Amino acid sequence: MLKTVDAFDRIGEENAFAVLARATKLASEGRDIVNLGIGQPDFPTPPHVVEAAIKALRDGHHGYTPATGILPLRVAVSKDLNRRFGVEVDPDLVMIMPGGKVTMYAAILLFGEPGVDILYPDPGFPIYRSMIEFTGANPIPVPIREENGFAFSAEETLSLITPKTRLLIINSPANPTGGVTPKAEIEKLVKGLERFPDVAIMSDEIYDQLIFDGLEHQTLLAFPEIRDRLILLNGWSKTYAMTGWRLGWSVWPKTLYDKVRKLAVNAWSCVNAPTQYAGIAALEGPQDAVEHMRAEFDKRRKLVTEGLNALPGVRAATPKGAFYAFPNVAETGWKAKPLASALLEDAGVAVIGGPDFGVLGEGYIRLSYANSAENITRALERMGRFLTERKAA
Repeated sequence: MLKTVDAFDRIGEENAFAVLARATKLASEGRDIVNLGIGQPDFPTPPHVVEAAIKALRDGHHGYTPATGILPLRVAVSKDLNRRFGVEVDPDLVMIMPGGKVTMYAAILLFGEPGVDILYPDPGFPIYRSMIEFTGANPIPVPIREENGFAFSAEETLSLITPKTRLLIINSPANPTGGVTPKAEIEKLVKGLERFPDVAIMSDEIYDQLIFDGLEHQTLLAFPEIRDRLILLNGWSKTYAMTGWRLGWSVWPKTLYDKVRKLAVNAWSCVNAPTQYAGIAALEGPQDAVEHMRAEFDKRRKLVTEGLNALPGVRAATPKGAFYAFPNVAETGWKAKPLASALLEDAGVAVIGGPDFGVLGEGYIRLSYANSAENITRALERMGRFLTERKAA
């Protein structure tokens, strides 16, 4: 019998892909499935971005690029950050990644080992905990509470830091809750982190342009006092409807940058060349598609929140960012994962059970409103019938 290293017995996965596979199989068998499970925009990539990749191929960009990404793209990222937030970022501290998850992988791998703690949001994106456990580090959940608007509490987060803490992961706007942490709370966290100078921070800001109700995104890049230990995760997938392009970017402290470059050389060599040229076009070209998507998501956000709150036993806070709703279903009498499974198999609606995002996800399900208003309405009608007719198993 082959013996693999123990780390691979600890590694988890993202159940949204398992739900997607099951929903796809049911659809292939003739079932009418409304998929509110997977978190990806239902819009096409903007045409000028697609054309930039095609032009890059025709222009002969078929080979390797630097492991850190081509310089024009790193410069474009730097200029975009300055345009949107007024921050200065050296392009030589920008790393182009094959998607957002790779930044998580690299950051957690840099700090995770047996005997150390890594703090992460719960409920939160499942790959955080999965990668922490893979390294052998102790995953320490930072509670993300409905009564706090699904924002993290700076006081509670800081109270969890111990001498064993190496890395703190935060995410706003957040997956799966749609929560946005207010600027004042982020400022309080940064101020408190002065007491813990040896703790690195990874800020996952992949949804930074999907924010509503007149709120503004507060990037952690705006705080020079933590820039020497801040890892910033972002990318093109959500903002520009480019999930399948596998293109992300991150900003690293100078002391860590070369370590990550070496990891890239060993693990993925470089990012697909024409995709990088598409990334330049996305950042430097017209932004009207981004505004259009955000406006449509805002309409759907209101539709899904109103519809969920009309369902028996369901209570839904209004999400402030991203494209997810995280309704409380405890009063339906169902446990979250059995409910999610039954909704897919019996009602034809794909959602994700809250426990797939952490222990504190029990009592909740996640719906992605990255789907048409028509499909969202159909899904809500089906859920209403199901909850009216079916009692908890």
